[in-house]
Amino acid sequence: MPADRTILRTFLTAQEQAETEFLAALVRAPSDNPPGDCARHAEVTAALLEQLGFTVERHGVPTELARRHGMISATNLVVRHRYGPGPTIALNSHGDVVPPGTGWTTDPYGAEIRDGWMYGRGAAVSKSDIATYAFAMRALQHAGLSAGTLELHVTYDEETGGEIGPQYLLEQGISKPDLALGAGFSYQVVEAHNGCLHLEVEVTGRSAHAAKPYTGIDALEAATHILSALYAWRGELAHRVSQVPGIGAPQLTIGLIQGGINTNVVPDRVVLRLDRRIVPEENSAAVEAELRTLIAGAAAAFPRAGVQVRRILLATPLTPTPAAARLTALLCQHASAELGEPVTAGGVPLYTDARHYAAAGVPIVLYGAGPRSIEDANAHRADERVRPADLHAATRVVALALADLLEG
Repeated sequence: MPADRTILRTFLTAQEQAETEFLAALVRAPSDNPPGDCARHAEVTAALLEQLGFTVERHGVPTELARRHGMISATNLVVRHRYGPGPTIALNSHGDVVPPGTGWTTDPYGAEIRDGWMYGRGAAVSKSDIATYAFAMRALQHAGLSAGTLELHVTYDEETGGEIGPQYLLEQGISKPDLALGAGFSYQVVEAHNGCLHLEVEVTGRSAHAAKPYTGIDALEAATHILSALYAWRGELAHRVSQVPGIGAPQLTIGLIQGGINTNVVPDRVVLRLDRRIVPEENSAAVEAELRTLIAGAAAAFPRAGVQVRRILLATPLTPTPAAARLTALLCQHASAELGEPVTAGGVPLYTDARHYAAAGVPIVLYGAGPRSIEDANAHRADERVRPADLHAATRVVALALADLLEG
């Protein structure tokens, strides 16, 4: 028997207040990363899921492994429910969030609802989709879905790379899904996103008294020349626009500079960190090689200075796959019907944990609760927010799309 869509809708309508309160409880429990002490939030989440009737597996990340990835603690949660024969679909959302920063007009952990919006860090990115996926799973149980298996993956290291979250679950064989759905940021269906390369450039010289700077080797002067070369070259990226809607052109940002000893000392060491966004059409290895060549060429003008380039992060782009096309189409279909406007598939210029599923050969699409755009959600900014109405609509969309897919 197929899942009863009327029962599904009736159940979700009756659960709207409970789902809103579920999300509010997640927002009220801080899980800032950094510092990344997230095991406590995982326990809060697990308890809330258990109150819904789920059996929750807790997969603690070894402390030393967490520290190697810049975190204090992390526990991955897995909920599995077998509805019947068929494929296994993973539903992944992350519970860690960026620190709130300044400029808030409300308590960032308050989950205040004002003018139809819930405000709080993580309300949109991405605690809302823990609620979306959990309540969709419950609705499908209640409606009598009799095909396939769904797994909810709640991980806690998206803000630091995902290596001890989704990658850990997949590499350790804890989960072996056939398909995956990842947390969204808006109600667009996302089938592609950028990759990202982080490089650290260390320039070394020799310190000297500012009264006789010529007796030293000025690391900052050499670093400034490298910076100028990078900024001059950056404009060329505007001509490499992706063909995927929503992606745009590659970007380059120098986000961190550290160095120097004191005002009256020639700096002997300067460190730069840069962020290079990689569009789906680009080859990640070629992007890194191009940057390294550019930096080496600029450094050649200061042969007495030492220059070392170290890769910090390489996240490969997500690209559309035929295996995910059916899920993409169903999400677009149901989102358009539920929201009363055309919802199409496209790309976003950031990168996500989806890349770990793709790298493991698991096709993945992104969709979840959120307003029209990341900007509307104030994602990663002050006054991050989500409409409870959008949360409830996304839950209906996910439940209906999964029912159609699994019963296909």
